Amino acid sequence: MACLSADGTLTESARKMLGALQNPALPEEVAQATGLPLFRVRSGLRELAQAGLVEEREGRYVLTEVGKQRL
Repeated sequence: MACLSADGTLTESARKMLGALQNPALPEEVAQATGLPLFRVRSGLRELAQAGLVEEREGRYVLTEVGKQRL
């Protein structure tokens, strides 16, 4: 399941993950906050990072300015 639809809109799981990143968080913390499986969160965070919506810093993920705007 992708985080971005074909037209570039965020999926429900992507919105949940971005919402959980109001503060820097580990993938495990995002999974706990969203109720999504850890494997889904890890792949989703990779996809969101490739799209420039989040950045990984020392193992924690944070929203970028673009991610904040899209949320």
